[in-house]
Amino acid sequence: MSFHSPRSFATCSLAAVLALALASPLALCAQAAAPMELARLTHAVRLDGVPTADEWAGVPPLPLTEYAPTFRGTPTQRTEIRVAYDDEYLYAAGWFWDDDRAGVRVNSLYRDRWNGDDAFNVFVDAFNDHQTTKWFGTTPGGMRFDVLLSDDAKTSNDAWDTFWDAATTVTDSGWFAEMRIPFSSLGFHADADGKVVMGLTVTRLVARRNERVTFPAIDPKFYFAQPSVAQSVVLRDVHTRTPLYVTPYVLSGASRNAVAPATGTAQYGTLSRTSREAGVDVRYPLSGDLTLDLTYNTDFAQVEADEQQVNLDRFPLFYPEQRRFFQENSGVFDFDFGGFGATGRLFHSRRIGLAADFTPIPVLGGARLGGRAAGWDVGLLEMQTQRQGAFPSEHFGVLRLRHSVLNENSTAGFMATSFAGGGRRNLALGTDASLRVRPNEYLVLKWAGTDDGADSTSPSLLDRSVIDARYERRVGRGLQYSLSATRAGRDFHPELGFTQRTDFTTLNASGNYFIFTDMHPTLQRVYPGALAFNTFRNADHALESGQYAVWIQWDTKAGGGGWIEPKLFHESVLAPFAIGRSTSVPAGTYDFADLQAVYAMPFGARTRTSVDLRAGRYFDGTRAQAILTPTWNVSPHLELGGDYQLTALRFADRGQSENIQLARLRVRAALDVRMSGNAFVQYNSTSHTLDANVRLRYAFAEGTDLWLVYNEGLDTQQVRDPLGERSPLSLSRSVIVKYTHTFDF
Repeated sequence: MSFHSPRSFATCSLAAVLALALASPLALCAQAAAPMELARLTHAVRLDGVPTADEWAGVPPLPLTEYAPTFRGTPTQRTEIRVAYDDEYLYAAGWFWDDDRAGVRVNSLYRDRWNGDDAFNVFVDAFNDHQTTKWFGTTPGGMRFDVLLSDDAKTSNDAWDTFWDAATTVTDSGWFAEMRIPFSSLGFHADADGKVVMGLTVTRLVARRNERVTFPAIDPKFYFAQPSVAQSVVLRDVHTRTPLYVTPYVLSGASRNAVAPATGTAQYGTLSRTSREAGVDVRYPLSGDLTLDLTYNTDFAQVEADEQQVNLDRFPLFYPEQRRFFQENSGVFDFDFGGFGATGRLFHSRRIGLAADFTPIPVLGGARLGGRAAGWDVGLLEMQTQRQGAFPSEHFGVLRLRHSVLNENSTAGFMATSFAGGGRRNLALGTDASLRVRPNEYLVLKWAGTDDGADSTSPSLLDRSVIDARYERRVGRGLQYSLSATRAGRDFHPELGFTQRTDFTTLNASGNYFIFTDMHPTLQRVYPGALAFNTFRNADHALESGQYAVWIQWDTKAGGGGWIEPKLFHESVLAPFAIGRSTSVPAGTYDFADLQAVYAMPFGARTRTSVDLRAGRYFDGTRAQAILTPTWNVSPHLELGGDYQLTALRFADRGQSENIQLARLRVRAALDVRMSGNAFVQYNSTSHTLDANVRLRYAFAEGTDLWLVYNEGLDTQQVRDPLGERSPLSLSRSVIVKYTHTFDF
């Protein structure tokens, strides 16, 4: 659960959802405010973080409204924000006066790491489609972060980066900022007269007070980053530049891995390798709307290691994509289905270049086309991996198309994925629609089918398909709810996707009622809620998994919050499964319950944590769990953080017990906004391993970086083999130096 993304969920039969939708006349969006003309600059703006009256003469300040902690309240700090443009750039300037210089939060200088700092944010919906927006943010320390938001900000891509600049200064009066965003980094569509309409939102955050002002005025029932609530603005006589970016890289590294002894010997071996690699990425905007990316000998050495997880159930774990090449414009490829407990995706890019055990597979190269053409959202991806050992060469293809229908907040689309490799092939086709049928109410319909050489003899299309339907009321004030139904057949197998279950049907429902407490001195809003999730096996129609809960959740005016939630579970287990190293759950039917309580301190505090506690029955035993996530911003140059998870399992009737521990420590250091380092250390008690991932980066300029990456895997148990030989402490070690340089033509 997230304090800023409230619970939503689903349940209802497909027929009921369709009946509800058809009974409701289609309603277009409420009439938005008339588009506003942005001021055009006739002189140069010096980007130095010191906006002056002369530079910004003739550009009126935007009218700002308090968003939090009290909508339309009186801000404690004075703010002035101006936005303008010239032939090549969109500019934004902020005057952020503050009556407490020591209270200005500069918690991090680490690129893309907002961590409770004061912040100035600009959101640009370049196509004015009310679906996607690009988020540009900076802090008093000059740290920049950018995020790509899609599906009206329901989906975020934090790994997205583009070319833009910002500069800031801090004085006794407060802090001041300027941004310069190239039109080539925005992409847009101009009409024949050179007129461009974009969506624009700007915000200032005073972190220590959780005080945020916005333009335009946005009711807190909406997320302030939603493009659907942005102000439409007009730019004239602008034309996007289409530069060619060429980014070659060179890499040198050495690795050493321990090799288990051969049968009959007691000597552990060592496999040492050196590597020298070179590759290149090319980016070319075919137009202001559409960009082509090409890659050869693609490398991901600088990507942070995955966060380890502990599987406490019998279904596969989901790991998010972290590689930048696949993160960019990833929102267009979103095609998810299934309610809670049956999460699935038609396309999950981690299938490319990573084996099931996370072993990297060399990527020979590929191409990606993304953006908009003739009113269509377009995504095209073609990738080829190299043969490596037991892993054959594989080819991956993805096509995604989506277009607005009915009204500006409704879309319909198509998706296809293809896989070929190792004598196997797989094809998946899908179509989806997200329809706004009433203000704040959406009907979402999806169908996908697959054709695979591993299919059973059944020719049934239903067996090879998934059908998903949801009806949602998306609000943050008053009643919010979601009803959904999903059915997946036994032969539905998207090779490029991710599925937790097969051959299932779900009926899900959940809702919250948001109550704003403007007059309360501490609470910002309170929202009780409830859920009922049901997953049935198609084979015998038995209830395989059920979850039923009620909760009370709250957000505080200071920026913290929490919730309390009792929950009931039903699980029908057909085959026994293991948990950890020494516990297991036998086949059988189980009904159990637990209680969860969560508290998170305000995000503006320099030292803060969240505490997640739960305890109760667990299958035929008990579970007690505690999760702590402390963070300490020692200074703008150093951040210490991590999390610790302890899960105590007890199955007294079977004499089994285990304490599963998962610990992570992160050290983020930054000398300035160019030179930074990140150390990530993890311990997992189920594997008795301690893994370290250390990355040092010097950013000469956007797209030009020098990386030093060190990885180490340690065996904390060091067991002895039958001949008495103890396993080595170091299981693996690697050092990599990588340099990338971007040329702009």
